[in-house]
Amino acid sequence: MEIVRGIVDELRAQPHVQDAEKAVCAYTEEARQRINAACDDLEAWQIVAYSLAFFLAANYVYGVVWGGREPFVTRMKRSFFRTVRSLPVLKDVIAGELDKNLQDMNKALFPKVAGESFVFELPVCGQSEAALLKELRFRAGMGEVDWEAGHISGTVYHGGEEHGRFLNEVNGMFLWSNPLHVDVFPGVRKMEAEVVAMCQRMYNGPATGCGSMTSGGTESILMAMRCYRQLGYERGIDRPEIVAPTSAHAAFDKAADYFGMTLTSVPVDPVTGAADVAAMRRRVSRNTVVMVGSAFSFPHGIIDDIEGIAAVARGYDGRVGVHVDCCLGGFLMPFMDAAGFVVPAFDFRVDGVTSISCDTHKYGFSPKGTSVVLYRDSKIHEKQFFVAPDWPGGIYACPAVAGSRCGSVIAATWASLMRIGHAGYVQSTRKIVQSARKIKACVRATPGVRVIGDPQGSVVAFASDDFDVYRVNEALGHCGWNLNVLQFPASVHICVTLVHTRPGVTEKFCKDFKASVAKVRSAPGKKVSGMGAMYGMSQGIPDRSMVSELAGGFISACLRVDPGGFAKQLQHDAAAPAAAMAARGGAKRNGHDSYGNGNLRRGRSRSRSLAAQENSDDDE
Repeated sequence: MEIVRGIVDELRAQPHVQDAEKAVCAYTEEARQRINAACDDLEAWQIVAYSLAFFLAANYVYGVVWGGREPFVTRMKRSFFRTVRSLPVLKDVIAGELDKNLQDMNKALFPKVAGESFVFELPVCGQSEAALLKELRFRAGMGEVDWEAGHISGTVYHGGEEHGRFLNEVNGMFLWSNPLHVDVFPGVRKMEAEVVAMCQRMYNGPATGCGSMTSGGTESILMAMRCYRQLGYERGIDRPEIVAPTSAHAAFDKAADYFGMTLTSVPVDPVTGAADVAAMRRRVSRNTVVMVGSAFSFPHGIIDDIEGIAAVARGYDGRVGVHVDCCLGGFLMPFMDAAGFVVPAFDFRVDGVTSISCDTHKYGFSPKGTSVVLYRDSKIHEKQFFVAPDWPGGIYACPAVAGSRCGSVIAATWASLMRIGHAGYVQSTRKIVQSARKIKACVRATPGVRVIGDPQGSVVAFASDDFDVYRVNEALGHCGWNLNVLQFPASVHICVTLVHTRPGVTEKFCKDFKASVAKVRSAPGKKVSGMGAMYGMSQGIPDRSMVSELAGGFISACLRVDPGGFAKQLQHDAAAPAAAMAARGGAKRNGHDSYGNGNLRRGRSRSRSLAAQENSDDDE
């Protein structure tokens, strides 16, 4: 303290410091006199009341600007658009346009299918296996996209017909198992732990590494973000923050929404498409609990600079974690080096990486509904668990969102990893990435389009500065391809899977791609239709809540039995249940269980109940 006082005295002895001190004292004295003069005519209670009012007003302004769940500008924009939409002159017009768009979208996405049935209630009696299998075969063939031929982006991560038959057999063995009851199904518990251990080894986890299986990449990300939120709570942070590039998966937005966190989205580098580490560093605050990077990102297939992100996090002495999202590249990235492709460090070998999400149900070729979330140590992992110690039903504890789970997908995942093995995954990685790079080279060689960044994995995204790239997607659709439409910027991507590596599939895509681009360039002024038009329109809507309403309408339509409204014409079939039952001679006819009257089928020529359809089809 004596040393500090000595330094301060030396500074105060300097002439320029003395001049500055005198000036500050003069201004302070002048301010004091003016405030006292302004309060000369006020009573003490008035001074107290005015001071309290000023404090409350300042606190309100602070809450408005900095206290919301979303940034101030976002909230102001939302409030402005909400006010505009409530104006009588616009309210009905906007509502009418939204309804019209929803109806058009439903017609486009849920077309009429000849022979389609509608089930609105339980059948009067249970159905025969033969009838149900027939209906299930019909429903399995309702889609128009030939994914088995490889004409689809991602979606189905097929490990081969033999692999599929093997997994079906495994699934049957463990169909009724539930890992919640470890005492009843110890084998399932063992397999889950071994899947986590295998994935930890794949990602070079330390001896303290641990993790859990989840239902998919979204749940893996949700669970990791919950851990960081809980750690933030322990440090006294009321609203923990996630800092992530805009290319990070939407599951991080969902985690922020579900868990009351703040997601700070940082624009990516406009040239490389990768996370801007310097920009992310500037957005880290005292409330930040985790930084996010992707290896590789879903939209454009770009590998973020995980080492750079981790270096920023290390500067905060363990207060900021780093989550690497490897959901899409989960069973490609760990095998890239062995397959002959050089990629930057991205896993637990990077000091500062504290958690990783990895999907087994993509390139791990396990059934849908499985993923793994990995942690560097149990101090983070244990924050994921939920425990209700005082429940009358017993001490309730589970590692993730679900309580009961189907043990068959865990068993099938274990079996998939064991059947394919390290060598098998190296081989599939080599084939998939080679096909993706052929497509990347094709896109780069095609005039008028450009590849976004330099993707190293299985995703190739392309955009255009010359024409509406959604028209290329539309043209490819006419060739039988089903790709992913992206936005901000307008672009399209193909996610290469094992089916694309079959002879001729990649070559067909390249041929169709070049022809589609040439077709679009020959008529540059033509407008796009369908989903491309919807995406193009949505990007230009400043009020993003309207886009959310359209998306919400789509989800609602998906969850309705008859979103296209085609069953209305059949309602007369259900007008007289008793008469219909009597006409069919009771609950059963010709050995087949009949469908209840609330279940309607669209026939090719006229409306019929499913029971009548079955009998006529059997005669044919």
